[in-house]
Amino acid sequence: MSEGKRELKRVTGLGGLFFKSKDPDALYEWYHKHLGIQRASEEEGVIFQWRDTARPQKTGFTVWSIFPEDTNYFDPSHSAFMMNFRVENLDALLAALREEGVWVDPKVEQYEYGRFGWIMDPDGNRIELWEPPDK
Repeated sequence: MSEGKRELKRVTGLGGLFFKSKDPDALYEWYHKHLGIQRASEEEGVIFQWRDTARPQKTGFTVWSIFPEDTNYFDPSHSAFMMNFRVENLDALLAALREEGVWVDPKVEQYEYGRFGWIMDPDGNRIELWEPPDK
């Protein structure tokens, strides 16, 4: 790396874990009954809230969500799960990953709760990269 050029920060934390189930509602109920994991709403998964240790005034969350087994949200992966990692600079990271030969989905989506991009690992697992808004 050339002198004066800042190293690109890559993953900063786990943003979420998503997996498929034949019966998501029954599985949510099992996790609630046996482990006390409460779903945020019928439409959402579980939201674990936390504080940033370096900046305690900054809060964040990690999502844990069960999808129906026929979801196409994980496509083109055939895996039953998808990880979501928090990142600081989605555009720069996606550009660096393309240069490194990583498969990068050309689609990037933006919502009020952040920007999203996707890559695939060598085993064909889809990975979601999430740049939360800086609050």
